[in-house]
Amino acid sequence: MSAAITRRTFSRGALAFAATTMAASNFPHIANAAAGSTPVILATDIGDDIDDTWALLMLLRMPELDLKLAVSDFGNAVYRCRLLAKLLEVTGRTDVPVGLGLDPKDEPGRQSGWLGDYQLDDYPGMVHEDGVQAMIDIILKSPQLVTVLGIGPVPTIAEALRREPRIASNARFVGMQGSVFIGYNGAAEPAAEWNVRVDPQSLQEVFAAPWDCTITPLDTCGLVRLQGDNFKQLYESNDPGLVALMENYRTWLPHAPYIDPDTDPSSISTTLFDAVAVYLAAEQDLVEMQDIPLRVTDDGYTVVDEVDGRIVHCAIAWKDLAAFEKKLVRTLKG
Repeated sequence: MSAAITRRTFSRGALAFAATTMAASNFPHIANAAAGSTPVILATDIGDDIDDTWALLMLLRMPELDLKLAVSDFGNAVYRCRLLAKLLEVTGRTDVPVGLGLDPKDEPGRQSGWLGDYQLDDYPGMVHEDGVQAMIDIILKSPQLVTVLGIGPVPTIAEALRREPRIASNARFVGMQGSVFIGYNGAAEPAAEWNVRVDPQSLQEVFAAPWDCTITPLDTCGLVRLQGDNFKQLYESNDPGLVALMENYRTWLPHAPYIDPDTDPSSISTTLFDAVAVYLAAEQDLVEMQDIPLRVTDDGYTVVDEVDGRIVHCAIAWKDLAAFEKKLVRTLKG
């Protein structure tokens, strides 16, 4: 069993129960996330690119997905989990446990300005010191197939598979990784996509596991941005989750040197890669799916390989990108 950071263990459990009950009454979209929905474990490198923050809020507001654990991935685990915890508390979702992934550092990140001095001990919900073990425990005990949703590099997921290979028999992987035929910003040549390039070995291990794998590569996720009325509806909202999202966006933008400095955070989003992976955890109606034999190269490419590749379900093109963007807005509004 995974160890948990506690603060007055018994009373904290009572507070978590009370907070969950209050959340369900104050945030109606929570009430539907119950029986019949898909259990999900989120592994995220939140706190680097802002799209993870968008994806978290989207996930929390999809009643067909039941978030069982949010675990950090790709290092700096304490910083990432502090951010997860504060966002979960702001959105009234302290029923969701937070788990520390590998490398328990607490170094400043691009969203530290919003995070302030919020600490893991401030979170009324459960915090697992060993997020990898928490992931394993949830999967092995689940009466339903668990969706492991990876929206960053995947060393934490790979470590879970190394520790307990049996999890692959009761889980599937859905992720935002790779570039099959199209690169960044719709470029004609595929790219070594960031989530793969910084740790190709971990994705090789994830793809080698005997479970079902689905990804949104840059071919689809690299084309999603909200602007115009779609963005305005969210930017002008008084919803606590959306207010926090926009505060984080404004905090993050000056610290993201790879983003066009002329980007106006009051009128347009940056690319929302990870939102497409969240969507694929629930449905696939708006994308063209293909089963493609993929091999992860040591330099971070996801290449088609009919001999040595493994079959991955790939969202390779949009059927209706505009419809997805509208759906994303509706979902985020709750």
